[in-house]
Amino acid sequence: MARSVTTQRKTLNTLIAWGIGLLIFFPILWTILTSFKTEAQAIADPPVWFFFDWTLENYRVVQERSNYSRFLWNSVIIAGGSTILGMMVAIPAAWSMAFVPSRRTKDILLWMLSTKMLPAVGVLYPIYLIFIKLGLLDSRFGLTIVLMLINLPIMIWMLYTYFKEIPGEILEAARMDGAGLRQEILYVLTPMAIPGIASTMLLNIILAWNEAFWTLNLTAARAAPLTAFIASYSSPEGLFYAKLSAASTMAIAPILIIGWFSQKQLVRGLTFGAVK
Repeated sequence: MARSVTTQRKTLNTLIAWGIGLLIFFPILWTILTSFKTEAQAIADPPVWFFFDWTLENYRVVQERSNYSRFLWNSVIIAGGSTILGMMVAIPAAWSMAFVPSRRTKDILLWMLSTKMLPAVGVLYPIYLIFIKLGLLDSRFGLTIVLMLINLPIMIWMLYTYFKEIPGEILEAARMDGAGLRQEILYVLTPMAIPGIASTMLLNIILAWNEAFWTLNLTAARAAPLTAFIASYSSPEGLFYAKLSAASTMAIAPILIIGWFSQKQLVRGLTFGAVK
């Protein structure tokens, strides 16, 4: 009897999980389907589901109208650059807070996290003026720095959590064997925290790739990433839903593929240290 109840609960939990997963995935599925419709089918009421005349015309128009490869390359550089720069700061910071804490460590962590609650529009004007003065407006370097800074609190928090699960005695043994600070971080700490570091990097890439507010306000043409590529299909003449869906599909496809192939590593990193 108990085994039957347990089986029923597992089945129910599985069905609920699948239901939530499908609910979350539905907007992406709808966007992909709409990208293969004509404009008339995209706005049809009632909606047209799978039984319609599939076409690649929207993708052809998007390719002819925009230089997709330039937007893609900008996204790769900005997301990858902000992640690498962020890790160069976050790993030493998290190491310091995890293994050499002070009385104010928890306060500093809470303060860093509180900066994520600040509305981005509240600091847009001063950052915009700074970018103009420094000549960083519409530059990949400037946007990389901004995205690195806004995601840095999350990166430090995640790495701090992972590092706290690593026994400090291991690092002490490395110091006794003559390892300096650089060797301790690079050759002892980092290999042990690879799952956490990998998941932190993947999460930062996703956040930077999907960032729209700063990319739309600090870029124009040269440094515009894929989020600006999507926004360019919202025009005063109206929304062309099929073409907008095609542009959105082309923009999210790379990050979806990365997420799909790295999901095991991401889950492993997010649960790192949960069970000792």
